Amino acid sequence: MAERRAILSGSVFEEQIGYARAVVDGDWVHVSGTTGYDYATMTISDDVVEQAEQCLRNIGAALAEAGCGFGDVVRVRYLLPERDDFEPCWPVLRRCFAEVRPAATMMVCGLADPRMRIEIEVYARRSAGADEGAAQTR
Repeated sequence: MAERRAILSGSVFEEQIGYARAVVDGDWVHVSGTTGYDYATMTISDDVVEQAEQCLRNIGAALAEAGCGFGDVVRVRYLLPERDDFEPCWPVLRRCFAEVRPAATMMVCGLADPRMRIEIEVYARRSAGADEGAAQTR
């Protein structure tokens, strides 16, 4: 049976709502929908591009803790309240995903807080032995 491990970012939302930033389940890493909050300061920019950059920093930290990175992402979902906010984020998103080309979906929907302008969720598949390597770097 595959080992299951939760990764917490320290976000107050994880405690208040009852979820993990990511869950490692065997070779699979499921990263929760992640917004542009800087969890160290619990602040969020008004700018959608800055929020997208922070989303990716938060996701990158979770992936690294899981023993993988953006190159291992196989699926990404973008959730935005405003359709017109998506295209300005494309250059930021391309920096992480242009080489790996994960399956992707963009959806227009409401988010939990009106200050949130983008939320990103990813699934990644770690290479064999990734958890052992990650454990050695902790």
